[in-house]
Formats: sequence, structure tokens, C-alpha cells
Amino acid sequence: MAELGIYSGLFLIAFLAATVLPAQSEVGLASLVLSGSYRADLLVAVASTGNTLGALVNWLLGRGIERFSDQRWFPVKPASLDHATRWYRRYGRWSLLLSWAPIIGDPLTVAAGVLREPLTSFLLLVALAKTGRYIAVAALALS
Repeated sequence: MAELGIYSGLFLIAFLAATVLPAQSEVGLASLVLSGSYRADLLVAVASTGNTLGALVNWLLGRGIERFSDQRWFPVKPASLDHATRWYRRYGRWSLLLSWAPIIGDPLTVAAGVLREPLTSFLLLVALAKTGRYIAVAALALS
């Protein structure tokens, strides 16, 4: 039962880290991998799923930006969103392969919603990028 709590906690941290809330899921994943008490492949799968679903929240915020952007709680600053939107328009959906990156990743996922990226391609590219990052983090922790 304690294992379920560990995996649930990792999922939650990874989910929150994909939104614009401050959280460091890589540190949590690396620590759990280094402990040797949990399966690295399962940890990567849980973190990747949580982080991808968190990015989906950003995509949904982007879809409804007209209603939310003037709210004080809206998590993306207009300048960041403008920069990400210009980047997204220039490079298209392939820019979502950078959704794992600090600082630009979250605004890119919001921009994808603003620019009406289809959900299927959004989820595929974001899941690929985020899973790749977590595989790299786990591999570094194991080396």
C-alpha cells in the first residue's frame, strides 16, 4: 500500500510540474530511481502520464484563453504566451517536442491550445517529448 502512495505522489508532482505551478518532478523521479526500491520503468511511465496530463490542462487553458487570460490567476504571462505563439506559428506542431523544456515548454502547450492543435497530435507529441525526458533522467540516475 505504501508503494501506491509513492507512485501517486510522483504522478501528482509530475502533473503539477507540467502546469505552470512550480514543482520539480525530475528530482523526485531521480531520487526514487536511485533508491532502488521501485521499478524504473514503472516510475517513468507514472511520471510521463502525470506530466502529459498536466500539459493537457495547459492545452485546455489555451482553448479557453479568451475567457481566462484576463483573470489574475491565469498562469501564463502575456509576453511568454506571445513568444510561444510566435514560435509555435513558425515551427508548427513539431515545436511540441520541446514541451519538456523549462521556461518555454508550458507556454508552448498553452499556445497549442490557443492555435487549436488537434488533441490527438498534441497528446502524441507531448507524450513522446515528456517520456523521452523522463527516460533520460532515469538513465542518468542509474548510470
